Amino acid sequence: MNVSDFIVKYRKSLQNRIEDISLSLSTGGCSSYEDYRAMVGEIQGLSFALDDLQTLLKKANHDEDSLGT
Repeated sequence: MNVSDFIVKYRKSLQNRIEDISLSLSTGGCSSYEDYRAMVGEIQGLSFALDDLQTLLKKANHDEDSLGT
């Protein structure tokens, strides 16, 4: 598996996990406030990871473009 395929699969995995947790939250999957907080915290962490990955990819593409000129 090359890096590009890995990144696509990793991003999809994070997005799927966010969707799964969101669905669980919206259908009453929390039994307590602590569970709710944990699930929301996990979504926040996954969202941060996705944003950070996107930022790093943009920077890497920008750096590659700069080297080519």
